[in-house]
Amino acid sequence: MSVAVIGNSLPRLCGIATFTTDLQQALIQSSRVDKASIVAMTDRGHQYDYPPVVDLSIAEEDLHSYEAAARHLNSGRFDIVSLQHEFGIFGGVDGDNILDLIDDLRRPLVTTMHTILSSPGLHQRYVTERIAGSSERVIVMSEKGAWMLAERYRVDPQKIDVIAHGIPDVPIVAPDIIKAKRGFIGRTVILTFGLLSPNKGIEVMIDAMPAVLKSYPDALYIVLGATHPNLLRTDGENYRTGLVGRVDKLGITSNVLFIDQFIERRDLLEYIAMCDLYVTPYLSEEQMTSGTLAYSFGLGRPIVSTPYWHATELLAGGRGELVPFGDSKATGDAITALLANPARCRAISQRNYSESRSMTWRCVGEQYVDVFADVLGGRTGRREARPAAALNAA
Repeated sequence: MSVAVIGNSLPRLCGIATFTTDLQQALIQSSRVDKASIVAMTDRGHQYDYPPVVDLSIAEEDLHSYEAAARHLNSGRFDIVSLQHEFGIFGGVDGDNILDLIDDLRRPLVTTMHTILSSPGLHQRYVTERIAGSSERVIVMSEKGAWMLAERYRVDPQKIDVIAHGIPDVPIVAPDIIKAKRGFIGRTVILTFGLLSPNKGIEVMIDAMPAVLKSYPDALYIVLGATHPNLLRTDGENYRTGLVGRVDKLGITSNVLFIDQFIERRDLLEYIAMCDLYVTPYLSEEQMTSGTLAYSFGLGRPIVSTPYWHATELLAGGRGELVPFGDSKATGDAITALLANPARCRAISQRNYSESRSMTWRCVGEQYVDVFADVLGGRTGRREARPAAALNAA
């Protein structure tokens, strides 16, 4: 089959771009896929040096660009279209420009919903229901997402598939090996990575550090990632500057390291592999999917997280520690307790790595191809194999 994937694409710097690129690469590795190309969304005022795998780009605010993309997709070069939906990457009100393309599309559509709002506005609900209604199947990355689509957006449960967020397939490595290579030997490394924005709750973790340092004075909290491009356009570096000021005020400048850059895949995997503990202190439960959480889980890192939806599901049954939102004391206590129990950290690490093998991009790509094959073969209804459900039951 020949597949077109609509979404952001590297070198644009965002989570959807990384996901779309990884998905395309996973699809093309399947023996059942002859061609997998990307139709890339381009944000206003930007141009990107897209790789050859990007067949076409869509200017997010230009409706003619969506119409041209629909004609391209209908030209006979593609059998099926995979849409990566996130409200913020399409132009118009609540990203409703994408509806113009969908209305003109004459190829079967399978949509991956990266965000599902629990309390949408009327127009947000309209956009979500229109996209789901036009899709042969809808893919989500958690059971919570499947439940919300069925219960709150009236999507037929038989159209919904749960496929976990993909992860790189790399061997588990002892942190000290990478610490020596990176110059962090002798440090207890705590890591958060991803594009920086206020909803990430970095200040909560910074406020937890003094308590951690009482037991682990060598601890180093690394905040890895550039400021989110959207935040940079509207507020500049105000959030990062505020975080640095917070660190200075607490007198822990030697224990917090900001790395302000978008890290390439190989370097990112090394930073994750060398951390003793990974932390996602997000401030809102309405986080349906976290690629950073999936990556860290897949590399077998012990994790402390707030109970947003994806974390609650992925870390259930002792796969990590959940702490209340915005609670620096609880966060510090959980980190200190885990670090004080190396045997438990090793057990969590081995279990998370073992149980995440069905989440590797090779496996995830084949699960997407299963869905596409069902659609092209005229089969309807959800497949029996549901990786996220199996993971939760473990």
